[in-house]
Amino acid sequence: MTGTLVLLIVALSIVTAVLASRRAIFAGTAVSGKIHSRPVYHGLNTAIWAGVPALLIVLIWLFAQGSIIDRMVLSTIPSASTATASQQALIMSEVRQNATGLAFQAPSEEIKTAAEAYRSLQVTANWAMFAVAAAVAVAGAALGLRAVAPRFRARHAVERAVTIFMLFSSLVAIVTTAGIVASLVFEAGQFFTKVPFYEFLFGLRWEPQIAMRADQVAGQGAFGVIPVIFGTIVISMIAMIVAVPIGILSAIYLTEYSPRSFRAAVKPLLEILAGVPTVVYGFFAVLTVAPAIRNLGTSIGIDASPNSSLAAGLVMGIMIIPLISSLSDDALAAVPRAMRDGSLALGSTKGETIRKVLIPAALPGIVGGVLLALSRAIGETMIVVMAAGLIAKMTINPFDAVTTVTVQIVTLLTGDAEFDNPKTLAAFALGLVLFIMTLILNIIALRTVRKYREKY
Repeated sequence: MTGTLVLLIVALSIVTAVLASRRAIFAGTAVSGKIHSRPVYHGLNTAIWAGVPALLIVLIWLFAQGSIIDRMVLSTIPSASTATASQQALIMSEVRQNATGLAFQAPSEEIKTAAEAYRSLQVTANWAMFAVAAAVAVAGAALGLRAVAPRFRARHAVERAVTIFMLFSSLVAIVTTAGIVASLVFEAGQFFTKVPFYEFLFGLRWEPQIAMRADQVAGQGAFGVIPVIFGTIVISMIAMIVAVPIGILSAIYLTEYSPRSFRAAVKPLLEILAGVPTVVYGFFAVLTVAPAIRNLGTSIGIDASPNSSLAAGLVMGIMIIPLISSLSDDALAAVPRAMRDGSLALGSTKGETIRKVLIPAALPGIVGGVLLALSRAIGETMIVVMAAGLIAKMTINPFDAVTTVTVQIVTLLTGDAEFDNPKTLAAFALGLVLFIMTLILNIIALRTVRKYREKY
């Protein structure tokens, strides 16, 4: 029903926009003076009045409907009044399963009664939402059509609505970022009440396997993050050593040396290669690159692990080459042609022009591409899981297995453990560390651009 309602609101907005535009045309021909706004603005203003308030009501209704119905249903179940929050969630899950007919066992009488009440409330709420949103849409369309007049400032009204929408979008982005940071800081604070802060930051052993129950046998647990960060840096540096020179040099070749037909064929291929799923690269790493590196290490007398940081770093570097190349190519191509011609006219060679004119002018775009690629390398998970391993070690031997922050986050959050033990909460502490690392990279990139950027 929600989809049908949204389609009806959109259709009503389009119809009223067309009607308002035609009405504005007729109103303009009926007066001798010049109308204030073009008919298209009258149509957009009417469409905004007809669609936006109704769609907002639908969104707010859907956001609040679930929790309100859950509370109303729980109030009809006697055993739910003394249950904890997690137990109430389980009860409501069983009620929803029975209401949708997906239950795998016969429910109790109170669950059956609650499921019937849940279905009835859902139907009533959906029809009420339909009626209210439709009435608001019709009222908005009527007000928009009534406002059509030769001197009505429809363009100002549309621009004001667009400004409000952009402001709202900015606030959503800010609030989302603040919510992410707040959740990381809060859960990380919970972790640091169980594990000392200095042990996490300066510890040299990462073994988060601890006993979850009294009858479970496990280690004591060690939460030193240094080996995990070290493995992340090692794999990321190997990837960047592979990707940065190849990506930038290929961008320079495509921009300055290659024929137009070659560039027109290769550039789309690079864009496609950048969109290949990372799990495909992971399969390539574990089936082809890792065995080849192990055979290479064995042939030269080095004890190579089946999973190695070199295999993960090489494949990760191949993965981010298109990203660096594409962004660097766009940055170099955006440099004005007059700067190239001026440098060549003064007697500079093509290589000197590239080194002393093009690269300094395109440095912000190149640094931005490298930073984006480095952030993707740091945040990569699948390739490391499949090709590097899960063991946290402090080693610079590229033939040995290491792990990264993202892999450990996935490992710690896998399973049914609750968020009240150090093992699970450690994932949020690692997430906070990853956030800080990315923030530091952004600050370094901004300072680099400001220091070396050539202004013209």
